[in-house]
Formats: sequence, structure tokens, C-alpha cells
Amino acid sequence: MDTSEIKAAPDTPVTFVGNSESTSSKKLGIYFIESDNRRMAFGRGYTGGTTPVNIHGKPIADLSKTGGWAATLFIFGNEMAERMAYFGLSVNMVAFMFYVMHRPFASSSNAVNNFLGISQASSVLGGFLADAYLGRYWTIAIFTTIYLAGLTGITLSASMNIFMPNQDQCDQLSLLLGNCEPAKPWQMLYLYIVLYVTGFGAAGIRPCVSSFGADQFDERSKNYKSHLDRFFNFFYLSITVGAIVAFTLVVYIQMEHGWGSAFGSLAIAMGISNMLFFIGTPLYRHRLPGGSPLTRVAQVLVAAFRKRKASFSSSELIGLYEVPGKRSAIKGSGKIAHTDDFRCLDKAALQLKEDGADPSPWKLCTVTQVEEVKILLKLIPVTACTIMLNLVLTEYLTLSVQQAYTMNTQMGHLKLPVTCMPVFPGLSIFLILSLYYSIFVPISRRITGHPHGASQLQRVGIGLAVSIVSVAWAGFFERYRRNYAVQHGYEVGFLTPMQDLSAYWLLIQYCLIGIAEVFCIVGLLEFLYEEAPDAMKSIGSSYAALAGGLGCFAASILNSIIKSVTGNPDKRQPSWLSQNINTGRFDYFYWLLTVLSVINFCAFLYSSHRYKYRAVPKFEFETGEQVVTSKNNTPTLA
Repeated sequence: MDTSEIKAAPDTPVTFVGNSESTSSKKLGIYFIESDNRRMAFGRGYTGGTTPVNIHGKPIADLSKTGGWAATLFIFGNEMAERMAYFGLSVNMVAFMFYVMHRPFASSSNAVNNFLGISQASSVLGGFLADAYLGRYWTIAIFTTIYLAGLTGITLSASMNIFMPNQDQCDQLSLLLGNCEPAKPWQMLYLYIVLYVTGFGAAGIRPCVSSFGADQFDERSKNYKSHLDRFFNFFYLSITVGAIVAFTLVVYIQMEHGWGSAFGSLAIAMGISNMLFFIGTPLYRHRLPGGSPLTRVAQVLVAAFRKRKASFSSSELIGLYEVPGKRSAIKGSGKIAHTDDFRCLDKAALQLKEDGADPSPWKLCTVTQVEEVKILLKLIPVTACTIMLNLVLTEYLTLSVQQAYTMNTQMGHLKLPVTCMPVFPGLSIFLILSLYYSIFVPISRRITGHPHGASQLQRVGIGLAVSIVSVAWAGFFERYRRNYAVQHGYEVGFLTPMQDLSAYWLLIQYCLIGIAEVFCIVGLLEFLYEEAPDAMKSIGSSYAALAGGLGCFAASILNSIIKSVTGNPDKRQPSWLSQNINTGRFDYFYWLLTVLSVINFCAFLYSSHRYKYRAVPKFEFETGEQVVTSKNNTPTLA
């Protein structure tokens, strides 16, 4: 058929409600240009929706031989090693910079916080490359190699004397007084380079692994929702196992065999996981990259701006533009039903007579393309509300360890290193995930009626609520710990552990924050994967990592503000976050976090109440046809 021919679509017309340009609700029939030459950003035509393909981009003839739980085992291993390295660096690098590189504790802590923040916030780049050009498999393959190179460089920095300052005559007292020979500028430059190369590698892996694992399940299966729900729980379980190993085995290796062996063990683990990931290649199902998502977003914004003065009731209006048939104009994406949100963006899809037969995508976009942008915008408020939880988690990594240094870590005949204390949130997460389906789901199902116990947003809300309880308890206990230290003469000797006060009181706040993390982060990962557009799954998943990175940066900023506002060196007034924890006021800081968490929780309740889940395609299992259910539940073949 000639590209200039226009015909009315048989689908249900889209209804525009409450438009100020018309006095009543007006129904506009959607018309399509039937063309196989629709021009996209890179000259691609439209292709089949979300059909999985093999590594060569060809449709998989027999899906039963690929994907499923067998394929995810190799993916779990990769994520486990990545998080083992991530947490291993987070718990050991500050101490390495202080004890070996002889850098001040404050600057070492800020450097590591920046590393953690950048490695998470830059995950958007990895998500973009995966969705636009490389696909999730090749993005993971490339960035795990970069990650391994960075870990190898860090191992060399801790193993070869040339990369370290002189360690002679540098005892504990000299370290505290700052009399040890500091690292040379080029030595610190090398360490920072390999550290940030490692962070760059993590940025490419993190947004892709969870979505690539979820890709292994057939969305046409009747058990798809159940499989997806269990996958994200097991996925986070693999993260937890990696963290537990980092906080125990890696710490033990460091204490017994030195820093080089500790960092080397992380590199070996990453190398083994890379090998296993590549071994699983024949089992993987892939999704075709859909072209640059940023280009598609820019096209919508430009087209909407160009037609900002166009009226929905104009006589020049033909309809809302969409390609015909069951396929969308975006590679790797199915069609997305029209919604009434962000109606100003709908003007990008308004087809006018002046657009002609073959309009530029910078002047006219499809409904699906416009809805992609709407979805990305709608995901922001909910994700932003998890930044506060990530801020609290970041603070716990340093504040709780400082608390533990002043307390007795003896457990029977076993004395645990203070750096092992963060293992307890991991153990609580492991326990909760293990009991999740046998205890929580049946109980909550009776209360909510939800088949999985709670919806994704409900789980995020539960996590945020539990985090408030955790940080509030931390404030109350810190007040008790500080008063105990002052009353028993430990105010000056803050490095001397109080033998009569057990550090295991900290387990309450650790376990509570572990529960919060399970519900919030796992619920968020599943929420982002299911709600994100088909061709933007990696970018959607990177939202969670971006929130984690912003939480790290927010923690550094908040710490700096608190130190400058509450401390006065001229009057010898210590800040709330004084290095001497017994003269500081960590309890006030915890309560400030409690107030901020309550405000954040209220913002989440508002955002989640306003959020509308996207229309999910349903499939006719006998024919495999995709059926889109609109808001009025009228099924139409997409």
C-alpha cells in the first residue's frame, strides 16, 4: 500500500477529558499512516515487540531449551561476585587509605563515599548503552571485564611497595597523630584511577543484571508474575550472600594475610563469575536494543514543543499517530496504550494535515514513543522517595561501626572484628528472604487479598516505614550508650571499648534496617522492571541504582552541613558528628534522620496514591497474539 494512504484504525478511539480547548469531552478517532518505511532515529523500521532472540539476534525456535531458572543461576553468580567486590571495597577501602596510604580518616571516608555514589549514580550510562546499542548481555560482558581490570589494579596497589608509602616506624600512635609518611600524589592518583575504573565497571553491570535475569522468563507464561516475583527475591538473596562473604571472609583474609590478599580475593571471585557468566551464554534469552532512548525522548520533547499551540479540536487534526498492526515502531518494544497523564506531551503525537505522508520523527511521534516518556517521568517520584533509605544505609556503614568501636564485641569465646558488624543486616536479610514465602506472604495475603501478599508499592512503603523505626531506635540507644560512656569515665577515652556494654545491642537497628531493605529495594526493583517501557528496561532498573548513588551523595552533603552548623572550633564546641563519638551527639543526628524519614514517607504515600500502574499487555496463549487492555478494559489486538 502506498505510504500516502490514510485509513481509520479499527481500535477504540482515545478520549481526551477536561481539555480547556473544548467545552466537553471530545473523542478523537485515531488514524494511521500505513507505512513500512517509518523513519526512526537511525533509519530503523518497526520490528516485532518483545520477542526473545538468541545472541545472534535471531528468534529462538524452541524457548524451552533456553532461559528459565537454569539461565538465571549464571546471572546470580555474576551479581553475587559484583556485590562481594562492592561491599568488600566499601568496608575495607577507608581503613586501607588510613592505615596504609596514611590519609586522614575524614578524607578517606569522603573518597570512598564518592566512589560508592559515582558507581551507583553513573548506572544510568550502563542502562543507556544496554537499551540503545549493546543489549544487556554485551553490556554486562564488557563492564565485568572493566570491573576485573579495576580490581586487579587495586590488588597491585595493595601488594607492591612502589604503590605504597613507607610503612617503617608507623605505629598506632603515629597514625593518630598524623606523623606517618603520607602517600605521594602519584600513588594516590593511581589508587583513585583504579578505584574509579572499578566503579565505572560496576555502573555498567548494576542496571543490566536484574533486568537481564528477568528477561529469561516468558511473559506469555501464565506463571510469569509468580516467577518474576520469586526471581527478584532470589536476586536480592544473591546480593546478600555476596555482602555476607565480603563482611566476613574478606575481612578475615585481610586480618590474616594482608590487604593484597583481601583485594586479590575479590579479583579472583570476579574472574570466576565472569567465566561462569560466559559459560551460560547458550542458555540466555536476549532482547533487541531499541535504539537511543535519549533520542526518542528528545524527539517527543521537540515535537511537543513545536506543536504546543496546536489544538486538540483543530480542523487540521487527523488523529493521534501510531503504526498499524501488532508491532510498534520501536525495536524490542510492544505497543503501549494511551494514557491521559502529561497531556502536554500528547501533542507530539498529534498528526496534522501539514505533517504530510512521511513526517520526520522530530515533528511527529507515535503514541507508544510518547507513552515511553510519560512512564519515565511517572517513575521518578516513587524512586526519589527511596533516596532517604539509601542515605540511612550509607550513614549506618560508618556511624554504626563507630558506635561498635566503643563497645564490647565479644560473643562467648569469639571476639568479632568491628568491621564484621555490618554482616548482621545481611544475615537478617538472608533470614527474611528465606522465610518470605512461608510466613509473610500467607499472612499478608489474608490482610491485603493480594496474591503475592503485597503489591510492589506496598512493599516499598513497608520498607520505608520500618526504616523509620530502625533509625528512631538507633537514636534512643545512642543516647543510652553516650550517657553510659560519660557516667563511667569514657568521655575522653573513646577508643577504649566499654566491656560492660555489648555491641550486640546494635543488632536491633541492624535487623530492622535489613527488613526495610528487603521490602523496599526488592519491591522497587520489581516495580521498575515491570513498569518501565519494553525498550527501556535497563534504564528503568538504573533508577534504583541512581537513587542509591544520590543517597550516598546526600549523606556526604548532610554530614558536611551538620559538621559546619553544629560545631564551633573557636569555642571548642564539638559537632554532632565529632570524631570523639562520646562528646558528639550521634543521637541528635539519628533523630534528625528520623524526622526526615517521616517527611519522606509522607511524600511516598502521596506519590504512590497518585501513581497509576501502566496497562499490561495480555497474550492469547493459543495464538501468541498480544492484546492490550485499555483503561476501560476493552481488549484490542496491538
